[in-house]
Parts: sequence; structure tokens; C-alpha cells
Amino acid sequence: MKILIVQRYLGREILVAVFFVLLAFLGLFAFFDLINELSEVGKNGYRIGQAAIIVLLGLPGRAYELLPIAALIGTIYALAQLASHSEFTILRVAGLSTAHAARIVLVPGLVLVALTYFIGELVTPRAEAETQRFRATIARGTLSQAFKSGLWVKDSGTAPDHTAVVRFVNIGEVKSNNSLSRVRIYEFDTTLHLRSLSFAASGEYLPPQTWRLHNVTETHFIADNGQGLPERIEVTQLDETLWHSELTPDILGVLLVPPDRMAATELGNYVRHLEENRQVANRYQIAYWKKLIYPFAVLVMMALALPFAYLQARAGGISLKIFSGIMIGIGFYLLNSLFSHVGLLNTWPPVLAASLPSLVALAAAVVALRYVERH
Repeated sequence: MKILIVQRYLGREILVAVFFVLLAFLGLFAFFDLINELSEVGKNGYRIGQAAIIVLLGLPGRAYELLPIAALIGTIYALAQLASHSEFTILRVAGLSTAHAARIVLVPGLVLVALTYFIGELVTPRAEAETQRFRATIARGTLSQAFKSGLWVKDSGTAPDHTAVVRFVNIGEVKSNNSLSRVRIYEFDTTLHLRSLSFAASGEYLPPQTWRLHNVTETHFIADNGQGLPERIEVTQLDETLWHSELTPDILGVLLVPPDRMAATELGNYVRHLEENRQVANRYQIAYWKKLIYPFAVLVMMALALPFAYLQARAGGISLKIFSGIMIGIGFYLLNSLFSHVGLLNTWPPVLAASLPSLVALAAAVVALRYVERH
């Protein structure tokens, strides 16, 4: 048996089936997303054409989420078709072992893994950024507000006298042109005594790691008694001043974008920022490891699909096998979300919380393959 001919034939059939399933899923989810956006149409000049653009920009993120499930269902369909026409039986009689079949499925699987990484690392983050900018245009330039008071973030650094300080920064609005409005900076010393409070009407980013603040009011609490208690207060009005900070537009953008829609590099940078400021980073660490591990779930799902090729027509028609695949895919999706939350609540190691669903699915695939091979 010429393994390369079989490889090309099965690989082509699997990839075509996976892409058709993915397109069907994207159409379905785009329809649901559009219905969800329709509730906002008509408010503040929001039109249905703008809703359609936002839905289209969200499709790369949907494709990233759905690719493992599409790989599972598409592979089941392609293999079930071969089994129903006895083609897979002929291949087995010709010498196709389970190990050979797994290696054949591995090749299109690696193609889909690379595609998943490409969508997750390059396409989805840019599409999400465009979505934020487009929403900002609709909302007249305001990118986001996390709370009524704006965004809150911690920042460590050094004061002009070279002493270490801790800052808690409140930003009223982050705008799409990398500018800020209503910035409050609460600066503490290492013993958490308040040193100063600064309020700026607006600010603009000057790379690297510098912000130019405009219309600034600085309130300094001067402590001369050695106990950190203020003895006098000095208030200074400035037209503009420079604020040196590790907070960049990319880091602030992390706070406005769901972690699963960000690139692994952005997540890694933000995790380092949180760790340097001694903040809890578990949520973003789990998201970081999921970004690295999730594309390989495509291979796990395709391994789960392989046992369906060994089930003959008497074990159920193609429709039953596809239905089973849909149920398995939904179960994996729910399990993936569940373990992320459980791992966060129970402070599991992030790599364990991110990889456990795929490991469970892989174990199930190995057990199923051994079962069908023996029977």
C-alpha cells in the first residue's frame, strides 16, 4: 500500500470536511451575535450596518474557539464516510494499522494547529483591537470604562528623589488614540504613607514609558516628623508635566480586552507587570497557558474522532456519529471553561488548569482506540 497516496487522500478529505464544518459554525454564531447586537441598534446612533461590522470583526475569535470542535466533527464526518463506503475497511485489510492511521490524521492536524496559532496570535488580537477602535468611533472616542470611576491599576516606580514608591492610578477614560482623560495618581512610600496626589485633565503617551499630563494639580503631603504623618500640604498647579511609568497603552489595553482574545506575548508582558507589582496574576497566567496549549486540542479532538472510523454501519449511521461528535465537542468546550474557573478558585498551577481538559480528552481517545482495536 502506498502510504503517501492514502495520506493525501485522507488528508484532503479531512481538511475539506473541517473547513465546511467551521464555516457552518461561523455562520451560526454570527447569526446569534448579530441578534445580540440588535438590542443596541438605534441607541446613540448605532446602526445595523455598524452591528454587522462588529460581528464580522468578531469572527476570527469565534474561529479560534471553534477550530478544535470543527476538527473533531469534520474528522468524524470524513472517516464515517469512508467507513460507510467500506473504504476504511479496505485500507485496514491492505495493512493500515491504527498507528499508521493516527500518523495520517496527524498531518492535517498539524496544519490545523498552525492555523489555530496564526488566528489566535495574529488575526484575533488585531481584529479585537479594530473592534475596540470601531466601538470608540461610535462612542465618540471613548475606548472603555471598567467602572463608573474608570480603570484602576497599580504601578511601582521611583520618585524624583530616587526613593521607591507605589502608585495607584485611576484613569477616567482610555481613548483610541493612546490618550487618557481624568487621571488620578495616588503615590505612597514603601510603608504605604500617602506622599502625593496628582490630578490631570488629560494625558498622551510619549514612548518609551512616559506620559505627558496636561492641566495638572499636584498635592504633596510633607512629613517632617519621621513618623510618616503629614505636617504640611503643598499644592502646585502645572500646565503640563512628564510622568514616567511602566504603564503603556499595551498594558492598559489588556484591561479592556478579554484575555482569551489577546496574544500570548501581550499576556506574558502583563503577567510580568502584575508579578513585579506583587499582584495576583492567576487569571492571566491561566489565560497565557491556555493560549499556548489550546491549539494542540485540535490534535486531541482528531484523535478522539479516529475510533469512529472503526465503527461499521451497524454501529450507527453518519448522522448518529456526527451527533456524538457534537456532544463530545460541547462537553470539551464546557470542560475547558469549567477547569479554568475551578483552577482559579482553587489556585491550581496555571499550566495544570489550562492543560487538564486536553489531557482528559487525550486519555479518553487512547482508551477508545485501544477498545476498537481489540474489538
